[in-house]
Amino acid sequence: MRRICSLLLLVSFLYSATAQVKIHAHNDYAKPNPLFDALQKNCYSIEADVFLIRGNLLVAHTYKEARRNKTLSSLYIEPIIQLFKNNKGAISADSTYKTSLVIDIKDNGTEVLKELILIFEPLRFYFDRSVNPAAVQIIVSGDRGPIAAWKDFPSYIYFDGRPFEEYDQPALDKIAMISDNYFKYLSKSNIGDIIKLKMVVEKAHSFMKPVRFWGSPDQESVWNLLRISGADIINTDKPADCRAFLNSNIQKN
Repeated sequence: MRRICSLLLLVSFLYSATAQVKIHAHNDYAKPNPLFDALQKNCYSIEADVFLIRGNLLVAHTYKEARRNKTLSSLYIEPIIQLFKNNKGAISADSTYKTSLVIDIKDNGTEVLKELILIFEPLRFYFDRSVNPAAVQIIVSGDRGPIAAWKDFPSYIYFDGRPFEEYDQPALDKIAMISDNYFKYLSKSNIGDIIKLKMVVEKAHSFMKPVRFWGSPDQESVWNLLRISGADIINTDKPADCRAFLNSNIQKN
């Protein structure tokens, strides 16, 4: 058992050693300039919550907030396609920059997943890295459907895993990141204790997957806590502030 734990720690260290902390733009659609501000800050992933209402994927945090003019297509898919056309097959003029669109399904996951396949199948150049290495990666979070079915999804559909779910290799191959609730491990009163966070990080890294914690307090002290705990991705509603914080720490180091 001790040898297994040591091996997991070694894998985690090797994974972390080559990784830089990245930014996840949480609830990006709620920002004044969805998509574009996140891209300007080189966010690793951009989150859109969706509901399937009358055959349309509407972007909103709650069902009551859903509006007909705020669709996944109008806010994200169409602008992304236009950016690829403007930048000769990439999301940005910086051809080395890649990003992911995290689609957080709020309910009715099985039906929404069917709709996503209908939408993205003809758009694989823009959303399938097996077709175009610069494509935006689709990551499904929230109501993700049965784990056993993940292996049957097309190459452009990936999933947001959890640290202590059980995965066979085909399911693990479909996971793009590992995520969990920050307050499942820490409370506001024990913010300085990172042992529990590090345990999750080590578990995710044993899968060779990046890890993020959602719901964490959106402030520099917590960003630093996540950074030193080994988290690969910081979940934030403040991408500009978080980018400035990370850049300042790079300069210090």
